[in-house]
Amino acid sequence: MPFRTTTVFNDNLRAFHDGYKVIVNQGGTSSSKTFSILQLLTFLSMNTFMDIVSCVSESMPHLKRGMIRDFMRILGPYFDDNLFNKSDHIYQFSHRNELEFFSVDQSSKLRGGRRRHLFINEANNITKDAFDELQVRTSGTTFLDFNPTSEFWIHELLSQYGINDYTRSCFPADRNICFIHSTYNDARQFLDPRIIENIESRKDRDPNWWNVYGLGLVGNIEGLIHPIFHIIDNDRWPREGVQLFGLDFGFTNDPCALIQVKISGRAICCHEMIYQTGLTNLDLSNLMEKHGLKKHSDEIIADSAEPKSIEELYRLGWNIKPCVKGTDSVIAGIQRVNNYDIFWTKVSLNGIKESRNYMYARDKTGKILNVPASNGFDHLMDARRYAVFTYLTKQKGFAGRIAY
Repeated sequence: MPFRTTTVFNDNLRAFHDGYKVIVNQGGTSSSKTFSILQLLTFLSMNTFMDIVSCVSESMPHLKRGMIRDFMRILGPYFDDNLFNKSDHIYQFSHRNELEFFSVDQSSKLRGGRRRHLFINEANNITKDAFDELQVRTSGTTFLDFNPTSEFWIHELLSQYGINDYTRSCFPADRNICFIHSTYNDARQFLDPRIIENIESRKDRDPNWWNVYGLGLVGNIEGLIHPIFHIIDNDRWPREGVQLFGLDFGFTNDPCALIQVKISGRAICCHEMIYQTGLTNLDLSNLMEKHGLKKHSDEIIADSAEPKSIEELYRLGWNIKPCVKGTDSVIAGIQRVNNYDIFWTKVSLNGIKESRNYMYARDKTGKILNVPASNGFDHLMDARRYAVFTYLTKQKGFAGRIAY
């Protein structure tokens, strides 16, 4: 089957044929890292002896909405549903070659059977211990990819082999490990011009975002607004507590974001429900019903800057109210959220991603400012803040117990 490939594909193919044990892919958004590595592994599985190839990420929801979806796109009309075991997430190319998908939170898989080759997607979200468990059971090549939001254990490994320049690709002679750097320019010919425009529009608005996602360079984790949070299974959602829904409107470039929030003791549990662009208010109403929200009952706190949308949803039967805003309400709301232990359900992929990238803005000298950056990672963050800040502000006597 024919493949349209990028330079990232060609660099990984070269490194694979040259016999590198570990191939590290660091790059910005839309640089084709994940897609190109999956293309390569698919191509090789169809044409050469590969035995077992394991594709691993931090959670099964992340796999289903990421690598598995990309894999199906790569095969396109050649994807054979009969060859895909949906229970074990294994695609059987032949009696000798199979591609399996599993997550690092499946401990039996992590410490299970051996494999020929390994691909770890978004490796910065996986611990060094998990990498070591997987690597020791891999006889061939290990591929890794990530957006470099900050330095982590892979940079220590690269440094041990003399790779310290993370601005360009490096293929050392010893063949132990190589480094492939990429940006959206490496896949520019395949990208929608609107995606390129959106990436480049952030160059001056948020230097740290541009550094990481535009240029594919190591960012600075300092300045995260909600640096500590935990990921839980859906069955750990608390039964007791106050349930709220927060809504941040969006349409063309920004998604409409709806979050379910449960305040239980000193915990705020968060569940992403809707994260989608192009929704009219009627579309949004239908989606909320589909997700099980009850009209005239479930309380929804929405962005007060959209009174027309709030009124339209109210007339459609929703118990929707504008959020409380005022002087310094953004920072006060952030501080109120941070007074709690924060939890995200495992399936809240956009919420988890936003939490890892929601940062304070910086001035031209790099000084951190006391306002959030406009970097596109704030939709569910805002929706949660609307709900939490509005609810707590209206509780009699609560404000005195909250540190501003």
